[in-house]
Amino acid sequence: MTNRIIADITDFIFISDEPEKVDAIFLPGGAHPDQPEFAAKLYHQGFAKWLVPSGGLSVKWDAWPGVTAKSDIYNGDYQTDCEFFTDVLLKNGVPASAIIREDKAGHTHDNAFLSRRAVDEKGIEVKTAMIVCKAFHARRCLMLYQMAFPDVEMKVCPVNCYNITRENWYTSERGIDRVLGELARCGNQFVGDIKRYIAAGR
Repeated sequence: MTNRIIADITDFIFISDEPEKVDAIFLPGGAHPDQPEFAAKLYHQGFAKWLVPSGGLSVKWDAWPGVTAKSDIYNGDYQTDCEFFTDVLLKNGVPASAIIREDKAGHTHDNAFLSRRAVDEKGIEVKTAMIVCKAFHARRCLMLYQMAFPDVEMKVCPVNCYNITRENWYTSERGIDRVLGELARCGNQFVGDIKRYIAAGR
């Protein structure tokens, strides 16, 4: 029974697609450089024309928490997730002209819906997209970005951060807390959104 429970949670939370050529890559915020580094790699491989880093100051913090890895390389005085991610992208050779910044989001819901606003304000049509997020964040990101972009074919290409993977999450207290926290939020944060999504006939 325990193995079945772990397998079911793993399959729900840790979704992953192979990279495909898309119009845009969305980057829900964070303080780990692996996300924007991977997005930059995908950009240089020709997978996308636009990159959309998103994130202001998290509603959980009074100040930006600081870079969680490679702070010797990424050592700016960052004030937001977007500012940090943008610097990582630039330092990895992505031209500023390819970056659409969103620097107000305080949580994942905002990442998705404010990224939609940022893209619309630029007059850019997005028909296909990839989300580059933390692996344990994949399901919630996909749900929210699908709601913000209901007509967009959306893929998720996650990266493993904080040594939490689909293979090991249940072997540490930190991993269990992160993943079960995501599982809970995929239910209790979506009641209103899901009702509106269904009512709209999506």
